[in-house]
Order: sequence, then structure tokens, then C-alpha cells
Amino acid sequence: MLCAHTVRRLKPGTFDDFAEAFRPPGDDPPAGWVRFDMLRGLEDPDVVISFGFFDGTVDELEASQVEHGYAERRRAAEDAYVEEVVLNGIYEVAMERVSA
Repeated sequence: MLCAHTVRRLKPGTFDDFAEAFRPPGDDPPAGWVRFDMLRGLEDPDVVISFGFFDGTVDELEASQVEHGYAERRRAAEDAYVEEVVLNGIYEVAMERVSA
């Protein structure tokens, strides 16, 4: 399982517009994507952390992003609201704990 993770500092007051631009079209996630979360800072609401879990390889994740035009469409639309990308990467899930 992989986790794509990004920490962004948004331009002040743009969270709603950013969240709308970030939201993928349709109701169903692309194949392989099993979960997505977006967090917003309590102390600084312009800091947004997004992460999604992908059940596949790095090559499959990157192919999914290309196939769905992530860089060309969604990320370009999001960038209008982003002041800074603080951290961005793909991580392997090394440990998981789920409550019963």
C-alpha cells in the first residue's frame, strides 16, 4: 500500500476554492485509490495536508495520475490557491493499525 502525501500553505482565505479545485470529478475514485483525506490546520487554517492511499505499485500510481490528467488539469487548477508546497511525496505504508 502506498500513500501520496502533500502539505500545502494556501493563499489566505482560499480554502473553499482550493478544496473545490482539488476534488476529483465524479463520485468514484480511480482504480487503485482506496481512501483519501484532507486535513486543515486548527492553528493555521491555511495549512492543508492531503493524503490518499493507493493499492498498487509506484508505476501504477504514476500511470493513474497521467491517465486522469492530474498534473495538467487538477494540479494546475489548485496551484492558483497555493502559496507554497511544504512537502510532497509518495510513501510506502510500513505499519498500519486499525481499531476494531
